[in-house]
Amino acid sequence: MKGGLRRELIGLAWVGPWIIGFLAFMLVPALMSLRSSLSDDPLLQAPLWVGMDNYARLLTDEVFHKALLNTFIYAGAAIPLSVLLAVVLASLLNTRGLRWKRFFEAAVFVPTLAPLVASSMVWMWVLNGRYGLLNAALSVVGIDGPNWLLEKGWAMAALVLIALWGVGQAVILCVAALKEVPEQLYEAADLDGMGPVRAFIHITLPMISPVVLFNTIAMLIGAFQVFVVPFVLFQKDKGGPDKSAYFYTSYLYDNAFVFGQMGYASAMAWVQMLIILALTGLLFLASRRLVFYRAG
Repeated sequence: MKGGLRRELIGLAWVGPWIIGFLAFMLVPALMSLRSSLSDDPLLQAPLWVGMDNYARLLTDEVFHKALLNTFIYAGAAIPLSVLLAVVLASLLNTRGLRWKRFFEAAVFVPTLAPLVASSMVWMWVLNGRYGLLNAALSVVGIDGPNWLLEKGWAMAALVLIALWGVGQAVILCVAALKEVPEQLYEAADLDGMGPVRAFIHITLPMISPVVLFNTIAMLIGAFQVFVVPFVLFQKDKGGPDKSAYFYTSYLYDNAFVFGQMGYASAMAWVQMLIILALTGLLFLASRRLVFYRAG
């Protein structure tokens, strides 16, 4: 066996498990999902080919429109606030001379390690309108807290609050990026009389902008796939009051496993993927002007 062929076979042997896993668990299921999206697939019976009917149905499905709107509202509120909070917390953790720095970093990151179902059960107690910890804390300062999970105007706010609680991973990434900012830039800014706010805007933010972009894209994908937290919090009142917390993936799940309409759910899944790809593409286009990449 020639040396070149031998090296190629060795290389294929190393990447073979990944190729097999990709084919078995990603490509083949994706093709099956695409076929199902073009069929009336009731799961327990043979699918019936219907072409683009499932996609056309999405245009007139009011529940789908409601779930899509709720998802956009959630993403539009949770993502900017989470990115901002992550940068602010990272800047505070990067402060010189901060005592117990490792403790605070761990305290910020640990919530991301908790299973979503378990943390959702805790939040169900915290946000309870009558006996919840949050309303008890508000009552100390004379504020009569709302019934977070049962009032239409507050259910979405409660979910955004929970999203802010889970920014630990984004914070740690920002902390790592802040440590890579050259100290000479701050020294030069100080010599030029630049204050801390201007230095943060003109030096810190541009230097960590690639990490901010990464966090934004990761949060975008997570926001459009949010499912576990609203599923647990509103299991008795599905979708929350007046379906104000009924999200895209929740409706997709119901169509697939509650209503037995796998074809329609598959069509929703492909549309969901296209929406995420389109929004991610827009972020990359905007990043050409907003994100600064250092050479070398």
